[in-house]
Amino acid sequence: QQFFRIGTGGTAGTYYPIGGIIANAISAPPRLVLTAQASNGSVANVNGILSGALESGFAQADVAHWAHTGTGLFEGKEKAVDLRLIANLYPESIHLVAAKSANIKTPADLKGKRVSLDEPGSGTLVDAKIILEGYGLSEKDVKADYLKPNQAAEKMRDGGMDAFIFVGGYPTSAITELAAAGPGIDIVPIDGPQAEAIRKKYSFFAADEIPANTYKGAAAAKTLAVGAQWVTSAKVPEALVYDITKALWSDKTRAALDAGHAKGKSIVKATATSGPSVPWHPGAEKFYKEAGLLK
Repeated sequence: QQFFRIGTGGTAGTYYPIGGIIANAISAPPRLVLTAQASNGSVANVNGILSGALESGFAQADVAHWAHTGTGLFEGKEKAVDLRLIANLYPESIHLVAAKSANIKTPADLKGKRVSLDEPGSGTLVDAKIILEGYGLSEKDVKADYLKPNQAAEKMRDGGMDAFIFVGGYPTSAITELAAAGPGIDIVPIDGPQAEAIRKKYSFFAADEIPANTYKGAAAAKTLAVGAQWVTSAKVPEALVYDITKALWSDKTRAALDAGHAKGKSIVKATATSGPSVPWHPGAEKFYKEAGLLK
């Protein structure tokens, strides 16, 4: 009998319900039992995998990459050399939200503006710095604030904030409520040669688009996304990860994902191998090569 734990996130987020759906669909008791565990999210899951407290977990692609390379949030820490990828699940889009009155058309226009970059220690803050750098700016070029998206949205509603950056699946409630309350927001596109250069430099970013009217009155915006990814350890046997990967992309799991959660429909085989953050687990790699998704 094999037990395979999936570290997810807080019970109010997206990772936890998605983990539960996947665990239930793949489990084949008594031989194989998958369980989804609530956790503090990406960083906690990576640490759990490294310590052996978890067999696997969900993590933002950027967080997994930083852990594996000892950079970003994991600067100065031991590299997580054993971290391996099972699948890219769904995109977490980079939202650059601006007050319509601020007249911000591109990230370069953030110069001199009041911008919230999220809390210290957050993945969003590291991504925000990468975006600024990609458009020729640094933190010093903006009037930077370090608030969570709901606090930044509140400040924008009161006229005290020009823009803020948020990384997550759309639609997200803080931005939905802000757009509905008026006086109007823009989702600023992150595209063009600068965005392409960012993608070349950081392989964990993928091209993405937030559709028109995802948020009231906001036009469609091309942007970048980091994948919500399922990672494991190189120490987990190849045959086990092969079976789990194969079961993840089975008709049974497909039906469960489609019926179980709004984000489930975004988890598709066609993007399973996009924006890899760490090396593939040999078991997953074997499946994707057989399926023609990896060369």
